[in-house]
Amino acid sequence: MAGTITPRDAAQLRDAIAWAAAEEAPLELRAGGSRRALGRPVEARHVLDLSAFSGIVSYEPEELLLVAGAATPMAEVSAALAARGQMLAFEPPDTGPMLGGAAGAGTIGGAIATGLSGPRRVKAGAARDHLLAFAAVSGRGESFKAGGKVVKNVTGYDLPKILCGSHGTLAAMTEVTVKVLPAPPRARTVLLFGLDVAAGTRAMADALNSPFEVSGAAMLPAAAAARSGVDFVRDSGETVVALRIEGTPASVAARCEGLRRLLAGRARDEELHSMRSRRLWEELRDVAALLPADAAALWRVSVPPAAAPALCRDLPGAFFLDWGGGLAWLAAAPGAPDAHAARLRAAIAGCGGHATLVRAPDAVRAAVPVFQPPAPALERLSARVKDGFDPRRVLNRGRMHAGM
Repeated sequence: MAGTITPRDAAQLRDAIAWAAAEEAPLELRAGGSRRALGRPVEARHVLDLSAFSGIVSYEPEELLLVAGAATPMAEVSAALAARGQMLAFEPPDTGPMLGGAAGAGTIGGAIATGLSGPRRVKAGAARDHLLAFAAVSGRGESFKAGGKVVKNVTGYDLPKILCGSHGTLAAMTEVTVKVLPAPPRARTVLLFGLDVAAGTRAMADALNSPFEVSGAAMLPAAAAARSGVDFVRDSGETVVALRIEGTPASVAARCEGLRRLLAGRARDEELHSMRSRRLWEELRDVAALLPADAAALWRVSVPPAAAPALCRDLPGAFFLDWGGGLAWLAAAPGAPDAHAARLRAAIAGCGGHATLVRAPDAVRAAVPVFQPPAPALERLSARVKDGFDPRRVLNRGRMHAGM
């Protein structure tokens, strides 16, 4: 009979997973539930509720370290960090609205498990670069820890990087240790209007390669710009390239001036300050507001930035670019039973890119490879890793690949 198992501590969690392994009874791991619709539908009748593993265990602002239960709400983590002028630099998105749920329901463990990073990734690195350590229970029903509070003290296999982005298919995390950074006191955004995708991609590349320390580079086609809540962007009626600069007030002002000089003559430009700048990057981080809500599917397509112009000519729907053109968010047009998977993956086959189906009806996510099909050698390696952590396939079975 299907049911929910709610362990109250690590010992009960270990016992629950050991029982599932012995009975070969797959479990769906769940805490906040905001990312439940990300990936393939889980092949499990039992839910393993991890919500008890919540709360900030320790926070050392001077050491730039935060230890928290994996089920700690992101809102709680963000508030604690903001009170001390700090942040999670990889800028994890709020995926609730993107996946048809409520805003603010995500947890820090969910952010790590899915491995999604926001616009600041181009400067600060990905989520996996900020996870220092964790405690978890494997699919064997064994408790273990990996990593450390000081990177130089970490030896052996880098298990935090393996767990990050594994979507709960290797272990149930109970606690995470993350690196935090000072939040910039000031941010401005330089806007360029009316460029086509090729010219916009060149402008983003020049800005990111400049000495002005750009921390975000995105491009909105006119249709996406028109959905923004920021008036300068929404009312432009044109494509918009957004380039973010952060730091102390004097530094930001000087670097914005230098960046505008560097890009002078390419397009009409403008600057967003304070609240407008912050709101635009929140929209880019969380994705949903800038793309049509009634799209048949939502894709996350990663390509080398130089390949973005050719890809955008063939994208079957509304889109915008992030990471200097290295990431395309695509709201796919209706009419294709595979949500355009074959077309998209054929388009990126020659450039080494990959496409992830982020949102689609359950039937489509069950039938279409949600994650980029791996090369045979990588597939064999992934299976060996899975065998090491979860040989009975009891944790989030099917989330990433059928039967896995």
